[in-house]
Amino acid sequence: MIAIVDYGLGNIANLTNAIRFLGYETVLTHDEAELRKADVIVLPGVGHFKDAIERIDAIGLRELLTELEQTKPFIGICLGMQLLFEHSEEGDVDGLGFLPGEVKYIVSDLPVPHLGWNNLHSSQPGLDKDVYFIHSYKVVTDENVVATADYGQEIVAIVQKDNVIGIQFHPEKSGDYGLEILNQALQGGWK
Repeated sequence: MIAIVDYGLGNIANLTNAIRFLGYETVLTHDEAELRKADVIVLPGVGHFKDAIERIDAIGLRELLTELEQTKPFIGICLGMQLLFEHSEEGDVDGLGFLPGEVKYIVSDLPVPHLGWNNLHSSQPGLDKDVYFIHSYKVVTDENVVATADYGQEIVAIVQKDNVIGIQFHPEKSGDYGLEILNQALQGGWK
């Protein structure tokens, strides 16, 4: 069972459909008992970092998510990936702190947000095709990076530390290749 965390900000419908298409059962919830029963936790997200953290805190999820991150596969997607890190410039607030690093605005001569298809770069086999991005903030870290993309600068695209995986792009909007990546993450990732 894949639990998709429902805190009011997320790419919920498309992501749920993609996970179900891959053959997994899903539940959309913020209920403690449901989250504890799940085999994998997926933290989605679209929107503003500060709003997301405030909603997570308002419904009392921070402590539970921190506990579950210690024992279950935990995947953050798009804003959900950014929430895994220590701090964000977007709202100047602390994240969940599961991974070392921070989230900063993309300063670029290219248009921001970083919107559209971009090629992944990785030492991992098979992580070398185009995926669909839409974001104005990027993760800044030198640790646990599995794949990047070039947008006039290096953009961290996938991270993994043990059971915690972050995916900056939208695998559910990235065609068959995105679904392959999502399935790999749901099965434990790349390390």
